[in-house]
Amino acid sequence: MAKVVTFGEIMLRLKSPGLERFFQSPAFEATFGGGEANVAVSLANYGMDASFVTALPANAIGDACVADVRSFGVDTKDIIRTNGRMGIYYLETGANQRASKVVYDREFSAIALAKPGDFDWEKIFDGATWFHITGITPAISESAAELALESVKAAKKLGVTVSCDFNFRKNLWKYGKSAPEVMCELVKYVDVGIANEEDCQKSLGITVDVKVEDGVLDTAKYEALARKVLAEYPDMKTLAITLRESKSADTNGWSACLCDRDNFYLSRKYMITDIVDRVGGGDSFSGGLIYGLNNYENKEDALNFAVAASCLKHSIMGDYNRATLAEVKALMGGDGSGRVQR
Repeated sequence: MAKVVTFGEIMLRLKSPGLERFFQSPAFEATFGGGEANVAVSLANYGMDASFVTALPANAIGDACVADVRSFGVDTKDIIRTNGRMGIYYLETGANQRASKVVYDREFSAIALAKPGDFDWEKIFDGATWFHITGITPAISESAAELALESVKAAKKLGVTVSCDFNFRKNLWKYGKSAPEVMCELVKYVDVGIANEEDCQKSLGITVDVKVEDGVLDTAKYEALARKVLAEYPDMKTLAITLRESKSADTNGWSACLCDRDNFYLSRKYMITDIVDRVGGGDSFSGGLIYGLNNYENKEDALNFAVAASCLKHSIMGDYNRATLAEVKALMGGDGSGRVQR
């Protein structure tokens, strides 16, 4: 059976209640979340063997975080407890034409201070078949970028398949290097790339005439973008690109495409209205794609599983996708009525 390891930062998530603005009322809803942890939780929910690796402070907040992740069945034994603090992000959920807002407070976090040599990758990858990382970790700090590169090199050396969500976060690249300076080297070790159009352009510096703001998506341009990325990285076997049509904060068209050099696949499209929480939507797609590529022979089926999984995530509050395998398969099979299940 496939064993998946994910690596990155998990943070304390402080969200204003409901659809309120920051400090509209003197309260925050406190949970945990972070790209790679979100992927591990999704995979564990689908019954896969998933392990999450990070660095956390040796205090009560770190203890609560480990317990939270472990409660989903994720293996946490390789999390190290060290100096530094717990990263925090503040979330204000948007509505209609008011966009959601995220404020990061993660400087000097435990993972930002971690460095090459802090993790025993040979031990971590013992028995592993798949490793997942994102472009967020290399953006946190220079030492975290060096550590991320060390991790993918170790995975490739040990024959582990590497997936990477290119995840561009403009508010994180503050330590003197641009995203392409770092990511273009890291992506050389990636087998399965995951991105949206902005990630390809801002993280890798690879562009075609695709605009994030376009109301209607031209899928031919996304195929051109995918093939351009694969041409630039000859060792990458597959690239999946999510296609989000943002009509408002509440209404999005949601689909994706996948190119494996030989074929180009386009998923079913969902029109998602009354979005509950879109944070973690991309991570739920990554988790779904990893599950799909490990459990379906047909890559088109794998893609459609990932899109259905991430569609459901938009109805779930919090970073984690708590959708079950049965629920994803039901939606994938066309049951999207939302009728009460008795």
